[in-house]
Amino acid sequence: MKKTVIIFISMFTAIWANAQTVQDALLFSSHDHEGSARTMAMGNAFTALGGDLGGVSINPAGSAVAKYSQFTLTPALSISTNTTLGVSPYADGSLPYFERQMKSSKTGFGLPNSGLSFNWDTHRRSGLKNMSFGFIINRTASWGNDIYAQGTNSTTSFMGEMAYDATVNGYLGAQLGGDNAYNNMPWKPVTGYQSGMISTYGGHDDQFVGASEVIFDNGEIAVGGPLEQTFGSLETGSKYEYIFNVAANISDMIYIGANFGITSMEYNYDQYFIEQAVDPADFEIALDNGDKMYFNDMLYQYSYSANGTGYYAKLGAILTPVSWLRIGAAIQTPTITDISEAWSEYGETRYDDPDYDAYVESPEGRNSYSMTSPFRANLGIALTLGSLGALSADYEYCDYGQMKYVATGTDRSYFESVNADIRDTMGAVHAFRLGAEVKPLSGLAVRAGYGASNSAATYDDSLIHNLSFGLGYSSKGSFFTDFAIRRTFLGKEYFMPYADYIFNNDGSVNENAYAPEIENSRKLWKVLLTFGWRF
Repeated sequence: MKKTVIIFISMFTAIWANAQTVQDALLFSSHDHEGSARTMAMGNAFTALGGDLGGVSINPAGSAVAKYSQFTLTPALSISTNTTLGVSPYADGSLPYFERQMKSSKTGFGLPNSGLSFNWDTHRRSGLKNMSFGFIINRTASWGNDIYAQGTNSTTSFMGEMAYDATVNGYLGAQLGGDNAYNNMPWKPVTGYQSGMISTYGGHDDQFVGASEVIFDNGEIAVGGPLEQTFGSLETGSKYEYIFNVAANISDMIYIGANFGITSMEYNYDQYFIEQAVDPADFEIALDNGDKMYFNDMLYQYSYSANGTGYYAKLGAILTPVSWLRIGAAIQTPTITDISEAWSEYGETRYDDPDYDAYVESPEGRNSYSMTSPFRANLGIALTLGSLGALSADYEYCDYGQMKYVATGTDRSYFESVNADIRDTMGAVHAFRLGAEVKPLSGLAVRAGYGASNSAATYDDSLIHNLSFGLGYSSKGSFFTDFAIRRTFLGKEYFMPYADYIFNNDGSVNENAYAPEIENSRKLWKVLLTFGWRF
């Protein structure tokens, strides 16, 4: 499996600079259908089955399969756990950074699915036998992730990389410290400079050094001593679709349906990096007046939020050539979403003498744009075994290389570069879903499901797997309830809080000063409980 390393700080710096990225488009276009407890327990393989409001967004025709009206409500619990550890850059496995294995978790409650449908019976024996009209709310993304990593580092520094970046880009201290710096310069070095994380030295306005670095007599700059480094990020939010559904049953052989969907998205991301001197005496800073001070600790923090509203349409059909066989298909138009985003940064640096402490809080940046998410198509086949149960299988196709940003202003060429990157690096996702339902007793159902899909990124050959299990109870009256639990198996992710910045004369990375690389293993559980009434 190819290992994809993401430099977290650099990725989100693009956002703070009013530049959208491929990662943003994928994040906001990704679709994780949750549905009801019954559909999730069966792997959401419901393109051909129908009859459950949790599957209406998969195939609009499914609501007409049920010859009754119904109301459902599905509360859910989501549990995300992360385990981080540094990745050794050396053959002997030794770790010069983030050597501690850290665990963190995030638990969230929500309402991933609820709905109401009305069935109209025409009382005809053939032709149009019944129609269904419904309104369903379904969650298609749930962001709840807390990552925490920690360790010591004696060779590289977040502030050292920041100083290197400011130097090689030719920034001037006068520019970074100006009153309008946030209007004219990249935000990260502005925050670093104005909060005291980096400064100029030697009388040069274009040469920078980090507060964690020491300048030796021979002019060499290096980290002064061991640093306690901490990286953390918190991701929250969700994406919902509000569906207006209409479907029809023709002679119990053909079911057709249509959805008009409105999407609503709220996404929040907070990230921080801390460096603290193990011994401040290692980080002596000589001042122009002859005094000395010693670096103690720093905090760099950024926040980003996005809200969006979109719309799409979906058509679906289910055919029943024989009573025990169903064949389903559905296609969804691209989703057009208007997005508004906001971001801010904060930095502070503290020394042994608090008179030299510095901090800065950036203004809040804002931007808005439109995004087109790709169309989706799915096929399904199901065997219905009457009172014994059912078996189903689904295939879904979505080409993320068709994602596209659209500028809301007059400059339509603004997104040409990132849209080209999307076409070059994103591809089609093929998702397969399997579901089974067995009814050992009247009113009791046992269910299981499985799903697998590839990554949208063409450079990543990892797979995402889902395993699910559930139970269902249906009373002799109108009440029914279902339970489901799903475990999602995700590939390991690798990220660098900051980039390599210490190089040899030939331009290669200095093997004694690698920037940190962190491995994260994530486990994701979802537990759903559906309450429903038929009438």
